Amino acid sequence: MAADNVQTFTDGNFETTVLSAGVPVLVDFWAEWCGPCKRLGPTIDALASEYAGKVTVGKLNVDDNPNTAMKFQILSITAVLLFKGGQMVEQVVGLAPKEDFKKILDKHV
Repeated sequence: MAADNVQTFTDGNFETTVLSAGVPVLVDFWAEWCGPCKRLGPTIDALASEYAGKVTVGKLNVDDNPNTAMKFQILSITAVLLFKGGQMVEQVVGLAPKEDFKKILDKHV
């Protein structure tokens, strides 16, 4: 289960919570049936805690929110995108170690 500081993004709130955010936003595109997505969950939770106040971290279920997934051409999950100033600035597809995400986040905070 997601940590308290991991937000839930949807087709309905993506524009306001991600694209219009004043801080960088890390979005984990995932699905309930995706094994690698579940393995990445604890890493996303840890990043949300470590970067609280500096980066917004959240998840978007691609099955429940297909419009946003299509808009950003999410063809394979797990996919993690970093948005800053309304633009996608980094993308990681597949499982990656926490340190890889920290390097990306540290470049943008």
